[in-house]
Amino acid sequence: MIAKKHEQGITTVLAVCDKEHLGKTYEEGDLFFKVSEQFFGGEKITPEQLVELIKEANSVNFFGDRCTSIAIKEGLISKGNVIIIQGVKHAQAYTL
Repeated sequence: MIAKKHEQGITTVLAVCDKEHLGKTYEEGDLFFKVSEQFFGGEKITPEQLVELIKEANSVNFFGDRCTSIAIKEGLISKGNVIIIQGVKHAQAYTL
């Protein structure tokens, strides 16, 4: 997995994707998703590191089956919050 933190003031956005999706574009029907290097391209992380990074973020953008499954397991999102684009899971989570 690859993760990148975007910090602006007191807000932290975490972008996480499974490595194989970085730099690719996915389209299905009206859905279009670009896993851009600029937004997602960061450091390789382990599942344990992802769990810790999630705790520090105000919002998280997940793209990929592995990272999305970890978010479900940790109770951050539910399966009903996941969309599938060309067979790949995508979800977003926000803390209020």
